[in-house]
Amino acid sequence: MSWFLLGAPWDCSASGRGEAAAPGALRAAGLASLVEADLGDADTVIEGGTRDPETGVLALPATVAAARALTASLTAALRARPGSRPLVVGGDCSLLLGVIPALLTVAGPVGLWYADGHPDYLVGAASDTGETADMDLAILTGDGARELVSLAGTVPMVEPSAVVLLGHRTAGLDPASAAEVGRLPAALHQIPAPELLARPAAAGRTARDLVDGAAWLHIDLDVLDPAALPAVTYPQPGGPSWEQLAVALAPLVASPRLLGVSVTDFRADLDPSGEHAKRIVALLRGIVR
Repeated sequence: MSWFLLGAPWDCSASGRGEAAAPGALRAAGLASLVEADLGDADTVIEGGTRDPETGVLALPATVAAARALTASLTAALRARPGSRPLVVGGDCSLLLGVIPALLTVAGPVGLWYADGHPDYLVGAASDTGETADMDLAILTGDGARELVSLAGTVPMVEPSAVVLLGHRTAGLDPASAAEVGRLPAALHQIPAPELLARPAAAGRTARDLVDGAAWLHIDLDVLDPAALPAVTYPQPGGPSWEQLAVALAPLVASPRLLGVSVTDFRADLDPSGEHAKRIVALLRGIVR
Protein backbone atom coordinates (compact mmCIF):
# COMPACT_ATOMS: atom_id res chain seq x y z
CA MET A 1 0.00 0.00 0.00
CA SER A 2 1.46 3.33 -1.07
CA TRP A 3 0.99 6.63 0.76
CA PHE A 4 0.84 10.28 -0.24
CA LEU A 5 1.37 13.34 1.94
CA LEU A 6 -0.95 16.34 2.10
CA GLY A 7 -0.20 19.24 4.41
CA ALA A 8 -2.92 21.29 6.08
CA PRO A 9 -1.47 24.41 7.78
CA TRP A 10 -4.66 24.88 9.76
CA ASP A 11 -4.78 26.93 12.97
CA CYS A 12 -8.34 27.35 14.21
CA SER A 13 -7.24 30.05 16.66
CA ALA A 14 -6.44 32.32 13.69
CA SER A 15 -3.53 33.58 15.77
CA GLY A 16 -0.61 32.34 13.71
CA ARG A 17 0.65 30.03 16.43
CA GLY A 18 2.81 27.03 15.70
CA GLU A 19 0.40 24.35 14.49
CA ALA A 20 0.26 25.93 11.05
CA ALA A 21 4.05 25.57 10.74
CA ALA A 22 3.97 21.84 11.52
CA PRO A 23 3.79 20.51 7.94
CA GLY A 24 6.93 22.41 6.98
CA ALA A 25 8.79 21.42 10.14
CA LEU A 26 7.93 17.76 9.69
CA ARG A 27 9.05 17.85 6.07
CA ALA A 28 12.34 19.36 7.21
CA ALA A 29 12.65 16.41 9.62
CA GLY A 30 12.33 13.92 6.76
CA LEU A 31 8.61 13.18 6.59
CA ALA A 32 8.31 13.38 2.80
CA SER A 33 10.86 10.59 2.41
CA LEU A 34 8.36 8.17 3.95
CA VAL A 35 5.73 8.54 1.21
CA GLU A 36 5.47 7.95 -2.49
CA ALA A 37 4.34 11.51 -3.25
CA ASP A 38 4.21 14.84 -1.45
CA LEU A 39 1.27 16.85 -2.79
CA GLY A 40 2.13 20.05 -0.96
CA ASP A 41 -0.30 21.98 1.23
CA ALA A 42 -4.01 22.62 0.92
CA ASP A 43 -5.16 26.23 1.24
CA THR A 44 -6.26 26.01 4.87
CA VAL A 45 -4.85 29.17 6.42
CA ILE A 46 -7.45 30.61 8.82
CA GLU A 47 -7.58 34.33 9.56
CA GLY A 48 -10.08 36.60 11.24
CA GLY A 49 -10.10 35.73 14.91
CA THR A 50 -13.54 36.95 15.98
CA ARG A 51 -16.28 34.79 17.49
CA ASP A 52 -19.55 34.36 15.68
CA PRO A 53 -22.19 35.97 17.92
CA GLU A 54 -24.79 33.29 17.24
CA THR A 55 -22.73 30.10 17.51
CA GLY A 56 -19.75 31.19 19.60
CA VAL A 57 -17.38 29.67 17.04
CA LEU A 58 -14.14 31.52 16.39
CA ALA A 59 -13.34 32.46 12.78
CA LEU A 60 -16.43 30.64 11.52
CA PRO A 61 -16.47 31.82 7.86
CA ALA A 62 -12.73 31.23 7.46
CA THR A 63 -13.05 27.78 9.03
CA VAL A 64 -15.82 26.82 6.62
CA ALA A 65 -13.67 28.03 3.71
CA ALA A 66 -10.63 26.09 4.97
CA ALA A 67 -12.69 22.93 5.40
CA ARG A 68 -14.02 23.19 1.86
CA ALA A 69 -10.54 23.81 0.47
CA LEU A 70 -9.13 20.76 2.25
CA THR A 71 -12.08 18.65 1.13
CA ALA A 72 -11.49 19.68 -2.48
CA SER A 73 -7.74 18.97 -2.32
CA LEU A 74 -8.12 15.61 -0.61
CA THR A 75 -11.00 14.51 -2.83
CA ALA A 76 -8.95 15.26 -5.94
CA ALA A 77 -5.93 13.43 -4.53
CA LEU A 78 -7.94 10.35 -3.59
CA ARG A 79 -9.50 10.16 -7.04
CA ALA A 80 -6.14 10.64 -8.77
CA ARG A 81 -4.45 7.99 -6.62
CA PRO A 82 -6.87 5.10 -6.11
CA GLY A 83 -5.51 2.52 -3.71
CA SER A 84 -3.09 4.97 -2.12
CA ARG A 85 -3.57 6.08 1.47
CA PRO A 86 -3.35 9.74 2.52
CA LEU A 87 -1.24 11.05 5.37
CA VAL A 88 -2.72 14.44 6.24
CA VAL A 89 -0.49 16.53 8.47
CA GLY A 90 -1.73 19.62 10.28
CA GLY A 91 -2.42 21.92 11.84
CA ASP A 92 -4.93 21.26 14.58
CA CYS A 93 -7.47 18.50 14.92
CA SER A 94 -10.40 20.42 13.46
CA LEU A 95 -8.89 19.80 10.03
CA LEU A 96 -11.04 16.67 10.19
CA LEU A 97 -13.91 18.96 9.16
CA GLY A 98 -12.26 18.92 5.74
CA VAL A 99 -11.00 15.34 5.76
CA ILE A 100 -14.19 13.45 6.59
CA PRO A 101 -16.35 15.06 3.84
CA ALA A 102 -13.72 14.01 1.29
CA LEU A 103 -13.79 10.43 2.56
CA LEU A 104 -17.58 10.36 2.43
CA THR A 105 -17.47 11.55 -1.17
CA VAL A 106 -14.92 9.01 -2.34
CA ALA A 107 -15.26 6.04 0.02
CA GLY A 108 -18.73 6.29 1.55
CA PRO A 109 -19.52 5.96 5.28
CA VAL A 110 -16.45 5.71 7.48
CA GLY A 111 -15.51 4.94 11.04
CA LEU A 112 -13.07 6.96 13.10
CA TRP A 113 -10.29 5.90 15.45
CA TYR A 114 -9.66 9.11 17.38
CA ALA A 115 -6.56 9.27 19.59
CA ASP A 116 -6.61 12.48 21.62
CA GLY A 117 -5.90 13.68 25.13
CA HIS A 118 -9.22 15.56 25.08
CA PRO A 119 -12.72 14.54 23.97
CA ASP A 120 -13.20 17.67 21.82
CA TYR A 121 -16.91 17.56 22.57
CA LEU A 122 -17.85 21.14 23.41
CA VAL A 123 -20.21 23.45 21.56
CA GLY A 124 -19.20 26.99 20.69
CA ALA A 125 -20.94 28.74 23.57
CA ALA A 126 -19.36 26.38 26.13
CA SER A 127 -15.82 26.79 24.84
CA ASP A 128 -13.58 29.34 26.55
CA THR A 129 -11.87 30.07 23.25
CA GLY A 130 -14.43 29.25 20.56
CA GLU A 131 -11.77 27.23 18.75
CA THR A 132 -13.15 24.40 16.63
CA ALA A 133 -10.41 22.19 18.08
CA ASP A 134 -12.56 22.19 21.23
CA MET A 135 -15.54 20.79 19.38
CA ASP A 136 -14.58 18.91 16.22
CA LEU A 137 -15.62 15.45 17.43
CA ALA A 138 -18.99 16.87 18.49
CA ILE A 139 -19.39 18.49 15.06
CA LEU A 140 -18.49 15.30 13.21
CA THR A 141 -21.12 13.36 15.16
CA GLY A 142 -23.81 15.97 14.54
CA ASP A 143 -23.64 18.30 17.53
CA GLY A 144 -22.66 21.88 16.73
CA ALA A 145 -23.13 24.92 14.54
CA ARG A 146 -25.29 24.29 11.46
CA GLU A 147 -22.63 25.70 9.12
CA LEU A 148 -20.15 23.07 10.36
CA VAL A 149 -22.22 19.94 10.98
CA SER A 150 -23.61 20.22 7.43
CA LEU A 151 -20.24 20.50 5.65
CA ALA A 152 -20.57 17.05 4.09
CA GLY A 153 -24.25 17.46 3.22
CA THR A 154 -25.20 14.68 5.61
CA VAL A 155 -25.63 14.82 9.39
CA PRO A 156 -23.91 13.28 11.20
CA MET A 157 -20.75 12.92 9.18
CA VAL A 158 -19.78 9.97 11.38
CA GLU A 159 -22.19 7.96 13.49
CA PRO A 160 -21.24 8.04 17.19
CA SER A 161 -21.29 4.25 17.24
CA ALA A 162 -18.57 4.26 14.54
CA VAL A 163 -16.16 6.31 16.68
CA VAL A 164 -13.59 5.10 19.20
CA LEU A 165 -12.09 7.83 21.38
CA LEU A 166 -8.72 6.58 22.55
CA GLY A 167 -6.40 7.99 25.20
CA HIS A 168 -8.48 10.88 26.56
CA ARG A 169 -8.00 11.83 30.19
CA THR A 170 -10.72 10.96 32.68
CA ALA A 171 -8.95 11.30 36.04
CA GLY A 172 -8.15 14.45 38.00
CA LEU A 173 -10.22 16.68 35.73
CA ASP A 174 -11.55 20.11 36.61
CA PRO A 175 -15.37 20.39 36.66
CA ALA A 176 -15.61 21.85 33.14
CA SER A 177 -13.44 19.09 31.63
CA ALA A 178 -15.37 16.41 33.50
CA ALA A 179 -18.62 17.88 32.17
CA GLU A 180 -17.23 17.70 28.63
CA VAL A 181 -16.47 14.01 29.04
CA GLY A 182 -20.00 13.61 30.37
CA ARG A 183 -21.41 15.05 27.14
CA LEU A 184 -20.06 12.19 25.05
CA PRO A 185 -22.87 10.11 23.53
CA ALA A 186 -23.46 6.73 25.07
CA ALA A 187 -23.02 5.09 21.68
CA LEU A 188 -19.53 6.56 21.21
CA HIS A 189 -16.87 4.08 22.32
CA GLN A 190 -14.30 5.19 24.88
CA ILE A 191 -10.92 3.76 25.78
CA PRO A 192 -9.57 6.34 28.22
CA ALA A 193 -5.91 6.93 29.02
CA PRO A 194 -5.75 4.75 32.16
CA GLU A 195 -6.99 1.76 30.18
CA LEU A 196 -4.54 2.44 27.36
CA LEU A 197 -1.64 2.80 29.77
CA ALA A 198 -2.47 -0.46 31.54
CA ARG A 199 -2.69 -2.57 28.38
CA PRO A 200 -1.66 -0.68 25.21
CA ALA A 201 -1.82 -3.61 22.80
CA ALA A 202 -5.18 -4.78 24.11
CA ALA A 203 -6.52 -1.22 23.87
CA GLY A 204 -5.51 -1.08 20.23
CA ARG A 205 -7.10 -4.42 19.42
CA THR A 206 -10.30 -3.38 21.17
CA ALA A 207 -10.41 -0.10 19.25
CA ARG A 208 -9.88 -1.96 15.99
CA ASP A 209 -12.69 -4.40 16.66
CA LEU A 210 -15.20 -1.78 17.80
CA VAL A 211 -15.39 -0.24 14.33
CA ASP A 212 -16.88 -2.15 11.41
CA GLY A 213 -15.87 -1.30 7.87
CA ALA A 214 -13.41 1.28 6.60
CA ALA A 215 -11.96 3.67 9.17
CA TRP A 216 -9.75 6.74 9.43
CA LEU A 217 -7.05 7.05 12.11
CA HIS A 218 -6.67 10.48 13.69
CA ILE A 219 -3.72 11.17 16.01
CA ASP A 220 -3.82 14.37 18.01
CA LEU A 221 -0.33 14.46 19.46
CA ASP A 222 -1.52 15.84 22.77
CA VAL A 223 -2.64 12.29 23.48
CA LEU A 224 0.98 11.81 24.52
CA ASP A 225 2.14 12.64 27.99
CA PRO A 226 3.87 16.05 28.11
CA ALA A 227 7.02 14.29 29.30
CA ALA A 228 7.13 12.67 25.86
CA LEU A 229 6.00 15.67 23.81
CA PRO A 230 5.67 19.09 25.43
CA ALA A 231 5.38 20.91 22.09
CA VAL A 232 1.58 20.95 21.90
CA THR A 233 -0.98 23.67 22.58
CA TYR A 234 -2.88 22.05 25.43
CA PRO A 235 -0.61 19.51 27.18
CA GLN A 236 -2.24 17.28 29.74
CA PRO A 237 -0.54 14.78 32.09
CA GLY A 238 -1.51 11.16 32.32
CA GLY A 239 -0.92 10.11 28.73
CA PRO A 240 1.15 7.40 27.08
CA SER A 241 4.81 7.42 26.18
CA TRP A 242 5.89 7.22 22.53
CA GLU A 243 6.36 3.48 22.90
CA GLN A 244 2.98 2.91 24.52
CA LEU A 245 1.24 4.96 21.83
CA ALA A 246 2.99 3.05 19.04
CA VAL A 247 1.94 -0.27 20.57
CA ALA A 248 -1.67 0.88 20.92
CA LEU A 249 -1.80 2.13 17.33
CA ALA A 250 -0.19 -0.97 15.82
CA PRO A 251 -3.42 -3.01 15.41
CA LEU A 252 -5.13 -0.03 13.75
CA VAL A 253 -2.21 0.61 11.41
CA ALA A 254 -2.10 -3.08 10.44
CA SER A 255 -5.80 -3.22 9.62
CA PRO A 256 -6.62 -3.58 5.92
CA ARG A 257 -9.64 -1.38 6.66
CA LEU A 258 -7.44 1.66 7.38
CA LEU A 259 -8.20 4.46 4.91
CA GLY A 260 -5.51 6.89 6.01
CA VAL A 261 -4.09 8.92 8.87
CA SER A 262 -4.17 12.50 10.12
CA VAL A 263 -1.62 13.90 12.57
CA THR A 264 -2.19 17.19 14.37
CA ASP A 265 -1.37 19.58 17.21
CA PHE A 266 2.40 19.71 16.89
CA ARG A 267 3.63 23.19 17.83
CA ALA A 268 6.71 23.67 15.66
CA ASP A 269 7.38 27.02 17.34
CA LEU A 270 7.96 25.15 20.62
CA ASP A 271 10.57 22.88 19.01
CA PRO A 272 13.49 25.16 18.04
CA SER A 273 15.99 22.29 17.88
CA GLY A 274 13.75 20.09 15.73
CA GLU A 275 14.16 17.12 18.07
CA HIS A 276 10.43 16.66 18.59
CA ALA A 277 9.76 16.83 14.85
CA LYS A 278 12.24 14.02 14.34
CA ARG A 279 10.51 11.92 17.01
CA ILE A 280 7.15 12.43 15.33
CA VAL A 281 8.63 11.34 12.00
CA ALA A 282 10.03 8.24 13.72
CA LEU A 283 6.53 7.39 14.97
CA LEU A 284 5.10 7.86 11.49
CA ARG A 285 7.82 5.72 9.97
CA GLY A 286 6.24 2.80 11.81
CA ILE A 287 2.83 3.69 10.40
CA VAL A 288 3.62 4.57 6.78
CA ARG A 289 5.22 1.35 5.62
